[in-house]
Amino acid sequence: MGLLKGPLTFSRFTVAGRLPSDFMDMVQRQIRRHAFQDLAADTQEKILGWTGIANVLDTEFRHASYVWGDYLLFTLRIDRRSVPPSLLKLRAFEAERQHLKDTGRKKIDKTTREQIRETLRQDLLRGLPPTPSFFEVCWSVSSGRLLFTSLTEKVMQDFQDLFKSTFDLTPLPFAPWHPQRSADEKVSKIDHMPMTEGQAGESKTPGREFLTWLWFKSEERNGMISIPGIGETEVRFVRRLVLESGDGEYTESVVCQGLHADLREGREALRQGKKIREARLQVTRDAATWEFTFKADRFEFQSLKMPVVMDDDEEQDNRDGRVLERIYLLETVVNCMDELYGLFAALRRSEAWQQEQGRMEKWLHAPMA
Repeated sequence: MGLLKGPLTFSRFTVAGRLPSDFMDMVQRQIRRHAFQDLAADTQEKILGWTGIANVLDTEFRHASYVWGDYLLFTLRIDRRSVPPSLLKLRAFEAERQHLKDTGRKKIDKTTREQIRETLRQDLLRGLPPTPSFFEVCWSVSSGRLLFTSLTEKVMQDFQDLFKSTFDLTPLPFAPWHPQRSADEKVSKIDHMPMTEGQAGESKTPGREFLTWLWFKSEERNGMISIPGIGETEVRFVRRLVLESGDGEYTESVVCQGLHADLREGREALRQGKKIREARLQVTRDAATWEFTFKADRFEFQSLKMPVVMDDDEEQDNRDGRVLERIYLLETVVNCMDELYGLFAALRRSEAWQQEQGRMEKWLHAPMA
């Protein structure tokens, strides 16, 4: 599963609220209280609750099985039932026809029709097995940060609601330009300023500006970007690039795919005022390489492939060490992207930004080999 093994897709949150003095006791009490309850015979369309991360059938959390060092790891399970609309329509038609036959009437009033449909829907739900979905949570207690393995809005809202009702703490969606970041952190909310000429009234987000700048920086020194106080990081755009302009039904997108995403089509789209919405990135630092799709609007990570930690045949006794090392590598690449954004934001607010824009314009309009 994502946090323990394999590719990983996730959104990030910060935890708002003060931790109680009996925090760990509260967690044990509340996570069991809000654990998933299997109500297979029920007619609810959605049932959700917490389960273990190593064993999704674990709803007892004995011996604080969710504790992994400084991290709390557990799973949100959501079971859904859904009656196919075509099936409900067919059964309702049959029931209405039978109702007319039994009553001798020629027409069914609206209230009776709705009652028939709701009774049928409940009966059909009882006979449908639920479809389970699992989404993992990694909570760094010391930093107050959460990773949640979904990018779907409805699922993220379910997670936020259950997390708040469980722990009386509010998970707030995180991006490095959000104003809820603490005052001692380097990156603050920045003013929006167009980096290339676009359509009048076109909305631009810091994430898209950042990703456009990052593409430029990745080609300026053959992939190498120097972060003051950190060192060199290699960033390459690979395989896929999605650019977009406009809003709503007037949105226009360009998808560039190939071994490297430095295609003429992508450069031309930038020149026409489109912004990079997402890109497949390869990031290397200290001989470790990560590859992932970066979604600029919300600073999200999709299909992240991480460096190999250990062979799969390692003994079970080493499981905790493998998981904590995997989390360390995960946080390394996340922090790396935050640092790169911090470099961009600091430059963006400085007098040197005008010169940087000039270099970007030359790069954008330079002929490609």
